[in-house]
Amino acid sequence: MARSERITRGDNDLNPQMPMPTETKAAAVLVPLVLHEEEITVLLTQRTNHLKAHAGQVSFPGGRVEESDDSHEAAALRETEEEIGVTHEHIELIGYLDVYMTRTGYEVTPVVGLLQPPFQVTPDPFEVADVFEVPLNFLIAPANHQRMTREDKGFKRQFYAMQYQEHFIWGATAGMLVNLSELLADQ
Repeated sequence: MARSERITRGDNDLNPQMPMPTETKAAAVLVPLVLHEEEITVLLTQRTNHLKAHAGQVSFPGGRVEESDDSHEAAALRETEEEIGVTHEHIELIGYLDVYMTRTGYEVTPVVGLLQPPFQVTPDPFEVADVFEVPLNFLIAPANHQRMTREDKGFKRQFYAMQYQEHFIWGATAGMLVNLSELLADQ
């Protein structure tokens, strides 16, 4: 699996006027595609409300790349096991989305993996309030990619958002899903 070193995506894609951090921290997420017989879904998590960062937000399993991780893939797999209990034996890594730079200074490598049911999900109750799946066809349909605006530290900030049932997917996660949509449309 070759990894692109280019940062081609980020919070400033829709906000070129927004200042971005000069120092970055490496992070990795797993973009888990669940291969059900009837359809492919994307597994997502809802973070708990008490967390300091991104409380209550919808995200992919993942986090900071630690010194003990020998790669972005290792970090994504470790974080997935820690957050939702799905071990690497159930995941076939198949590629990457574009690296995504957040306004908070994280340089996120989205690692795409296939999950073949059945597998056990055991959320970490400190970090994860909910684990749910959304049909891939819904997430990649451009008609479901809303652009929203919010005031943020004196800047009007635009971001992608997707509403699926009671789940509001926005920000970096939605941006990565738009990237996935564009990559699949090019196939």
